[in-house]
Amino acid sequence: MTNKKEIIAGIIIIGNEILSGRTKDLNTSVLSKWLNSIGIKVAEVRTIPDIEEIIINTVNELKQKFDYVFTSGGIGPTHDDITSESVSKAFSLKYEIHKEAYKILEKYYGANEFNEGRQRMSWMPSNSSLILNPASGAPGFYVENVFCLPGVPSILESMLPNLTNKLVGGEPILSKTISLITLESEIAKPLKQVQEKNQDVDIGSYPFFRKGKIGISIVIRSKDQSKIDNCSSQILDFVKEKNIEIVERE
Repeated sequence: MTNKKEIIAGIIIIGNEILSGRTKDLNTSVLSKWLNSIGIKVAEVRTIPDIEEIIINTVNELKQKFDYVFTSGGIGPTHDDITSESVSKAFSLKYEIHKEAYKILEKYYGANEFNEGRQRMSWMPSNSSLILNPASGAPGFYVENVFCLPGVPSILESMLPNLTNKLVGGEPILSKTISLITLESEIAKPLKQVQEKNQDVDIGSYPFFRKGKIGISIVIRSKDQSKIDNCSSQILDFVKEKNIEIVERE
């Protein structure tokens, strides 16, 4: 699956609202940045609808393919929140009330406000472990290498620190961004030459439009800061030679 040093994850974004365009997916970025920071590389992201069979099949496929799988969405109180039950079926586990989650939610909402919909958020695969939620009370959960998180980005992000000691990462994946006011075609050839000289470093170029100007952000990624610095120096050499304007460096 992976070599000893590289830990790889897959992300499953679940929700019809994402596929319809009504809601923008921010969780891929939030999760990927956090995982990279603890040395886990995201190798694949899938966006799928709230359909039980598709959720089950996707979870079953990715949990065998990657060291870790993270799902986002579908663990709330409404009828179309079916991720928890689908993950139960993917692992052939009983779908039942998690006693600890029930107590947390009952305390959070108060006995009088803890209605049937809110009680639904305490239903999980049997023997699953909780991911505590400091933002809105309702916990996520994990079974083996599959971690199920909510769809609201701010809530998901607040829960990530509670996962740090539950994951085994590799070396953190570092990055540096150099943003230029230029066209992609202007730097394509020299950038390709830098990539060929540094094949163990990931170099990407991404167009942007800012304040009426077209530009390119070059992102250099590696586990080795010295390799990033070396690539950066080579890129800045041709940027200077071509007299290209630099607008941002990170």
